[in-house]
Amino acid sequence: MDAFTARPSPRRSRSDYDRSHMRVLHLDLGRQMRGGQYQVLHLMEALSARGVAQRFLSPHGEPYAIRKLRRDADIVHAHDAKSHTVAALFANAPLVVSRRVAFPIKDTWTSRWKYRQPVLYLAVSNYVAGILMKAGVPAAKIEVIYDGVQPMPLSTRTGPLIACASDDPMKGSDLIRQSGANVVFTADLPEALKTARGLLYITREEGLGSAALLAMAAGVPVAASRVGGLPEVVQHERTGLLTDNDPQAIAAAAARLLTPEADGWAAQGRELVQRRFLVSHMAEATLSAYRRML
Repeated sequence: MDAFTARPSPRRSRSDYDRSHMRVLHLDLGRQMRGGQYQVLHLMEALSARGVAQRFLSPHGEPYAIRKLRRDADIVHAHDAKSHTVAALFANAPLVVSRRVAFPIKDTWTSRWKYRQPVLYLAVSNYVAGILMKAGVPAAKIEVIYDGVQPMPLSTRTGPLIACASDDPMKGSDLIRQSGANVVFTADLPEALKTARGLLYITREEGLGSAALLAMAAGVPVAASRVGGLPEVVQHERTGLLTDNDPQAIAAAAARLLTPEADGWAAQGRELVQRRFLVSHMAEATLSAYRRML
């Protein structure tokens, strides 16, 4: 989307928001399509269906299109660290920032200034909200809104155990290989989930874990690292398994995904996603947050 779906108009009074659609400017300056970027696209599609006029700015158009930041948006929503910086410097409208990563926040004067500018942070998990509060962001400026996934067809579970192929050293592919677990690494997770017996999701850090959510939506049992926001999704021995990041523990978790008890985790995981972690849930919560900022 490169333009608002409504004609530009002067800045509106608070009473106008009950009679017309808000305009939201989304920014994501990441240069790769990763989980966070897909979440932005899912969110924009769902908000568009709810009548929200939107523009999306990426680094692939005119250079950052900074001039557009000052024009006609009611909300500016930054979705990554670079866009947070650009929006903090140039946006006139209320700034909302999504925080999806589990990295610690630098304690420098520039970082402290940057993190004071948003009116609201949308943290992807309680774990990430804790990182923001540790960096000095007031709790009143943080709302936890979980990432969402689309409903998935139920897996036949006739195929192998799978793991996400990634060259990111934080994602733990090396730990899976060291464990000796018999898994197939896949770069096309939605396709692999059509038949996957289980998902082994090993990572050294994680804001939430949208890959785990996608597997659970398909009724595929998940064994995941006990790190970051993953325990908010994978509830140990209820909606999946949590494991320590050592090869022996990973191997044991992979073996348990092949046992009958995994059927119950798969069913409860799918029910949890349908109840709390769909794109529609994310969109409704985000839209409510926007409205409170206007």
